[in-house]
Amino acid sequence: METLRRTLEEIKPVDVQLMEEAQKRLDNLTKPKGSLGRLEELARRIVGITGKKKVFLDKKVIFTMASDHGVAEEKVSLFPQEVTAQMVENFLRGGAAINVLARGVGAKVVVVDMGVAKKLPSHPNLIVKKIGYGTNNMSRGPAMSRQEAVESVEAGIEVLERKLKTEGVDIIGTGDMGIANTTSSSAIIACITGSRVEDVTGRGTGIDDEGIQNKIKVIKRALRVNRPDPEDPLDVLAKVGGYEIGGLAGCILAAAMHRIPVVIDGFISTASALIAVKLCPLVRDYLIAAHRSAEKGHQIALGYLDQRPLLDLSMRLGEGTGAALGIALCELSVKILNEMATFEEAGVSRENG
Repeated sequence: METLRRTLEEIKPVDVQLMEEAQKRLDNLTKPKGSLGRLEELARRIVGITGKKKVFLDKKVIFTMASDHGVAEEKVSLFPQEVTAQMVENFLRGGAAINVLARGVGAKVVVVDMGVAKKLPSHPNLIVKKIGYGTNNMSRGPAMSRQEAVESVEAGIEVLERKLKTEGVDIIGTGDMGIANTTSSSAIIACITGSRVEDVTGRGTGIDDEGIQNKIKVIKRALRVNRPDPEDPLDVLAKVGGYEIGGLAGCILAAAMHRIPVVIDGFISTASALIAVKLCPLVRDYLIAAHRSAEKGHQIALGYLDQRPLLDLSMRLGEGTGAALGIALCELSVKILNEMATFEEAGVSRENG
């Protein structure tokens, strides 16, 4: 617990004064006030998060964390469990959607094995932080022990700090891979937000109506059997979570501690953000929601976090794909702040009055 405790203690509020200064400059750029809309809001927020008047987001990193879920035994996904390992290998070969989009926005993808249910071949671009070979079936008992929940969060912290120390990180995106992880995420979101399971459970990989009803029953059973405490995020993670969800929560906490903007991806990443924010409410101001997923409960989770997504493209893939697009908008927003001329610099007349 020491790593987690230290991280939580060192997270500080964003710099509101610098945000006000950034807004003054934005208002003085050669455009009508507020005409760049949410790009201005993004730039201002990123200044407050980083604590820097002039921000450069050159070192962009997407952390894609993978793990298997024992609840896959309950036929809650359209795909078999072995797809998790197969997709991790696809990430490492550079052939997945996240690889394509990350290359397009100049971001690096860091692939982390948090709990894939098989031993993966060693690869120079694979970080192994395996807590276990997949979680237990949460519909029959806790997905993991509380100690494993702590270990998964601390592993995420360590992954971020290692990358920061060796190569530097200016902004991060969060991504996931794990067959049945929308089931765990739905359970987390239902528990923490107090929502009905029916309202936060979607089709995941594309299950049919019968599959949805089975998935809802499985989640309700998991919540009934485990009775996770919504005010104890580690209990929620242990009872109905996943190793990759814990790892992403740790990554988010570490980024906040180091004043690094966090662009969260879709449904699973947002469930991770809920865990992180429940551990430290200050983290909420470090989050930037990349997009609104097509997954049913995502908007409920975003609302609980007071996040307005940047995009709505009906995406539901995960991997960090939406985060890659969000990172591109973040980078453009600070370029506006840094590179656009003021009225005085450009010799342009201001509005009348």
